[in-house]
This record gives sequence, C-alpha cells and structure tokens, in this order.
Amino acid sequence: MRISDDRYSRDRLRLDVAMHFIQHEARTRTIRLWTGLTDDRIRKLYRSYQAVAGPRPARHRGRSPQQSGYFLRTARLREHSAALASLCGLVGLIGDPSGAGGIARAALLCHAYEAYRHYAQEPAISFEHAVLLLARLQRNAELRLACCRSCGALRVGDGFALRPPRCGLCAPPAGHVGSRQPV
Repeated sequence: MRISDDRYSRDRLRLDVAMHFIQHEARTRTIRLWTGLTDDRIRKLYRSYQAVAGPRPARHRGRSPQQSGYFLRTARLREHSAALASLCGLVGLIGDPSGAGGIARAALLCHAYEAYRHYAQEPAISFEHAVLLLARLQRNAELRLACCRSCGALRVGDGFALRPPRCGLCAPPAGHVGSRQPV
C-alpha cells in the first residue's frame, strides 16, 4: 500500500463525515471543528450535496446552542437526553479522556445520532444539541450521567445537584397530593 492511498482514504472519510453532518443540519463551524475541513470546502460540499441529493437540508446560521439546561427542561427532553447519552456511551464517545473532535469520533457521533433518530419516532434533540450534550457530558460538570436512585435507569442530571435524579417513571406526578415527599 502506498502512503498516498492512506491519505486518500483519510480525506475520503473526512468528506463522508462532513456530508453526514450536512444531512444532520450541522452549522459550518461545527463541521469545521469535527472534520478539519475549511469553510470554503464545506460550502462547496453543501452546494454539491444540494445538486445531487435534491431537497436541501436547512442551513442554520449563527451560534451553536450553548445552554445545558435545555436537556433538563421537560421529562421528554430528559428521556431523549438519556437515550442519546446511552448511545454515545455504547459507541465509546463518553469517557474518552482525549475529548478531541477527531474524524473517528465524528464518525462515531454520526452513528450514535442516526441510531437515536431511528429509535425516537419524533426526535427532540437536534444534531447541534447532540454535539452540545456530548461536550457537556465529556466535561462532567454541568451535566452528568447518573442512575435513577429508585430504579437504576440511566439519567442525564444536573452536575451540581446533591442527589442523583429520579427518572420520569419513579418521580411522583406533579400536583399529586402525596408529592411533597423528599426528592
């Protein structure tokens, strides 16, 4: 095998992953950080994708999401966050000490997100939010993986909470007369 063959396959993987990011409506900056491609190359890929694939994905502009509280807002978002975090953990994205945005990690992120979209009939988490969730879980500060203290189900919880969270099935219903139990 020649050295140039290896370089070609690495560049091909970069372009393939960038196309997956484009399909998932990732912002140019996110694609650049995870694949190492230039902004100009990403725009050209987007135009070529548009010519070949037909209906073009939405082109989001501006800053990527930055608020960790998004994942804890509703029971549905907490459930979807836990599912996506589980998939990221299964493919080896969570707990990796490097935390870098290498091309192999980018491909794994695409696989995990595609599995999540397949699992959830109506996905509540966008690809950009998935990138944010992974980054926050990797830092293990604002958001942490924890088990429900009642049943042991995997949950995404507030990193500053003193007790592990309860899952939606174990938590008492809101407004319930007996819901004044300690949380």
